[in-house]
Amino acid sequence: MNWITNYVRPKINSMLGRREVPENLWIKCPETGEMVFHRDLEENKWVIPQSGYHMKMPARARLRDLFDGGIYEALPQPKVAQDPLKFRDSKKYTDRLRDSRAKTELEDTIVAGLGHVQGVKLVAVAHEFNFIGGSLGLAAGEAIVKAFERAIAEKCPLVMFPASGGARMQEGILSLMQLPRTTVAVNMLKEAGLPYVVVLTNPTTGGVTASYAMLGDIHLAEPGAEIGFAGKRVIEQTLREKLPEGFQTSEYLLEHGMVDMVVKRHDIPATLARVLKILMKKPAEAAKREGGSQVAALPLAASAG
Repeated sequence: MNWITNYVRPKINSMLGRREVPENLWIKCPETGEMVFHRDLEENKWVIPQSGYHMKMPARARLRDLFDGGIYEALPQPKVAQDPLKFRDSKKYTDRLRDSRAKTELEDTIVAGLGHVQGVKLVAVAHEFNFIGGSLGLAAGEAIVKAFERAIAEKCPLVMFPASGGARMQEGILSLMQLPRTTVAVNMLKEAGLPYVVVLTNPTTGGVTASYAMLGDIHLAEPGAEIGFAGKRVIEQTLREKLPEGFQTSEYLLEHGMVDMVVKRHDIPATLARVLKILMKKPAEAAKREGGSQVAALPLAASAG
């Protein structure tokens, strides 16, 4: 049947003037099943307009949305060893890297930038989940450490947006070594007296949760984000108990004290600016002069999800 699919059908389509329609023009809401045109979704920061469901947001788009005017200095991706273990499962690791780079146009999962958010200078780091599930490997770990070093050099806060399934299994123990390395980088920033704020997004799991994702001075979370170490099914099988409804969601963790605020995506830049001004004991007017922002001072209050 391959010759019909690969040769005959394209010939008939070309004669009839039919064109293939891309499959990703319409996005389905996981909660309600509502179909949303992809441009409308992008304009609404990848949040479903009717249900308010927060879809995964590309890392570059997140930084553009975060920084004033979408302007920031992109931090370089450090060079590290590629496929040090010569790993292969159903597919070569080098092939997975090549495919992910072609899909995302990124070298690895971490995107970092330096800029201003409502007048506050900061370094922001975001995971790209579409790059091998945002997993933490040598390249990601090195990029995170370099971002912390840049924040220390600039004497400014760092904001982390994790979105990851955890450590990258294709790099074995080398990926697990990034947990202590990034933890040391967090401590370096804190020793310098600079704030570290984490915005937990969907999903934040595994080794990323076990390290820098849960070491912030303040933890914000997007509505409905899955946050945890092991998966719900694994925990239920281990404990042989049914877990509560909404277990491992940002709202559940807020209720139980592991998250400080649940903040809608549209409100994250303003909330971060308010929190950081308080942590840095910086008057609103001083921050305004530094970054040229005309935003008035607002009380510290998050928008609950």
